[in-house]
Amino acid sequence: MSEETKNKTIYVIGHCNPDTDSICSAIAYADLKRKLTGEKYKAKRAGQVNSETKFVLQYFGVNQPGYLPDVRTQVKDIEIRKIQGINRNMSIRRAWEKMTENSVVTLPVVEKDDHMIGLITIGDITKSYMNVYDNKILSTAKTPIANILDTLQGELIAGDAEKVIETGKVLIAAANPDLMESYIEKNDVVILGNRYESQLCAIEMNAKCIIVCDGAPVSRTITKLAQDKECTIIKTPYDTYTVARLVNQSMPISFFMKQENLITFTTEDFIDDIRAVMAKKRHRDFPILDKKTGEFIGMISRRNLLDAKRKQLILMDHSERSQAVDGLEEADILEIIDHHRIGSIETMSPVYFRNQPLGCTSTIVYQMFQENAIPIEKEIAGLLCSAILSDTLVFRSPTCTPIDEMAAKDLAKIAGIEIESYAKEMFTAGSNLLSKSPEEIFYQDFKKFTTNDLTFGVGQITAMNQEELEKIKDKLVPYLEKAFRDHGVEMLFFMLTNILQETTELIYEGNGAKELVTNAFNISNPDEKVILEGVVSRKKQLIPLLMMSLQQDNN
Repeated sequence: MSEETKNKTIYVIGHCNPDTDSICSAIAYADLKRKLTGEKYKAKRAGQVNSETKFVLQYFGVNQPGYLPDVRTQVKDIEIRKIQGINRNMSIRRAWEKMTENSVVTLPVVEKDDHMIGLITIGDITKSYMNVYDNKILSTAKTPIANILDTLQGELIAGDAEKVIETGKVLIAAANPDLMESYIEKNDVVILGNRYESQLCAIEMNAKCIIVCDGAPVSRTITKLAQDKECTIIKTPYDTYTVARLVNQSMPISFFMKQENLITFTTEDFIDDIRAVMAKKRHRDFPILDKKTGEFIGMISRRNLLDAKRKQLILMDHSERSQAVDGLEEADILEIIDHHRIGSIETMSPVYFRNQPLGCTSTIVYQMFQENAIPIEKEIAGLLCSAILSDTLVFRSPTCTPIDEMAAKDLAKIAGIEIESYAKEMFTAGSNLLSKSPEEIFYQDFKKFTTNDLTFGVGQITAMNQEELEKIKDKLVPYLEKAFRDHGVEMLFFMLTNILQETTELIYEGNGAKELVTNAFNISNPDEKVILEGVVSRKKQLIPLLMMSLQQDNN
């Protein structure tokens, strides 16, 4: 296994209208691969689980695989730069330092639970330095005392660092105390030196905060008076000029951050969709959020898109492009395990392809457990056995081989089930279709096939009695026309298969469908019911004859 494959989840997935074999073989093969390699293999499904498969999964206590309808590359498939969100009260100086330390130009501003409320960029901070503000900017920005302490590397002599500058202006007390009394107002922030008289004057004029420069000492008298008047005293080692230059850098980033019309993406967004959005914006970095919780995850840039890693797949129970999950062309196919005809899927590089003329893909998976001497757990054995019984119609289908039957019987022993009674329960659960809509019935087991640039679809349901099939037919016939339009295929066929009688009634839609059925099965009167005696297998008895007839028509 390559370094690229290691530590990356590999999805094992069946066709887009999954049957019991498609789901069960995916679950079992993912289990086998995990045991063989220790790597992350995960079963997925490309469509809704039908009633029969639900029964099987519930019977053996196995959860449904997660739904994966599209395997195009997503944001979660690229490297997301992890960076910690910052508090809205952080000073712009600290934000600048954090950007420098992390070599970034954008920081997310978050609240509790990492909920993002804004963004601060290096451009925002640059503007804060270059813009000319009035002397009330600290109060306008609601600057915490703690920020001033931090920015000026100050020492708190008196007061509460948790308080916020909400009113007043900033001024430098360079004049004598008599003149100071004329311009210091209540709640002002006063920058001054070591002169006792200036400190006393500022406190008596009800200044909110005095900043004593050059590390000058503050007397006990001044400290006690400041405490009585609720005036904060900060002592800083910086000189007056430096303090005046730095103090604006204590303003909180909340005053400068962007809060509206933020462009964010989620981990589930597809790269194709966000690439166009990113190209239109001049932003360098874009925040990524968790789709479910809204939690901030990290940042990406346009450069990250170049390193996007395709999803890695193992295809189970199909090799037809028309049956595969959406976005397949953007994924890396590593393996294909199938028992059908070799279809139209193309791969970028050589892959492990195992295709055997057996009745069920799960039989192949059973063989692979045996070949690698990996014990099969009871639940996995139950799933594999169920799939074989389903695909072979309990060994009645012409697709069934002695290998399938042997595998099913061995698996039944491991799973602790009696084949005939269990199969009856399973098929009864699967054929309980009368309460379902025509759409649900139609898509229970539907596949598309392509030959000579012609695409047609074939669906199939099985039931234990003819009366149920007749009622289902009454629902399906009107729906076929809609399904035919929706899929844009040339022809559409649907098999109504009676398991016990081993017969199939075929209904169809599309220009040329009647003629194709007539030629393929030598039907003398296609205007009546098309009953195919002994035909129960789509793969071995229906599809080959339809394909052969189509090829003869083209020659």
